[in-house]
Amino acid sequence: MELIIKTEDDMNKLGEMLARMLTKRDVVCLHGVLGAGKTTLVRGIARGKGYPGRVTSPTFTLMNIYPTQDPIYHFDFYRLEGGGLVDLGLEDYLEKEGLCLIEWPEVGSGFLPEEAVHIYISLTEDDYERERLVRIEAGGEDGRRKIKELEQIVDTGC
Repeated sequence: MELIIKTEDDMNKLGEMLARMLTKRDVVCLHGVLGAGKTTLVRGIARGKGYPGRVTSPTFTLMNIYPTQDPIYHFDFYRLEGGGLVDLGLEDYLEKEGLCLIEWPEVGSGFLPEEAVHIYISLTEDDYERERLVRIEAGGEDGRRKIKELEQIVDTGC
C-alpha cells in the first residue's frame, strides 16, 4: 500500500487510522531518514489509542511507554548496536500485551517477528517541508489483513 502524505496533520491522521487496526502484540517497524515523520506517525497512533500526553522520540532514552488500554512501547534504535537489544530486553516487550512501535528497526532485524508491519516514509524531494511517500507492507496473513483493513479506512475516510 502506498500513500502520499502532504502535511504533518495528514501524517497524524494516518497514525490515527492505523491505531484502529493495530492490536496488542502488533509490531510496527518505522523506516525513514531523520526528520521523515516517524515520531509524528507514532504521535497519531498514540492519539488514536487514546493517549493524551506528549509523544517524543526516545532517541536518548531508547524507549517511551504510553499508557493506553494496550500500552504502547515506543522504541528508537538509532543509537544502538545489535547487541544492545539484549540488554534492553526487547524480546520481553515483544511478548507483552502491548503495541511495539520501533524507529530504526534495521538494528534489531534479527529480533523482530516476520509478521511485523513495516512502514517506509520517504521524502518525495530533498525538502523536509514537502510531501512524503508512505509505503506500508506486512508479513504474515494477519499483517496483510490489517493492510487491507487500512486501505478500506483510507478509501472510505472512516
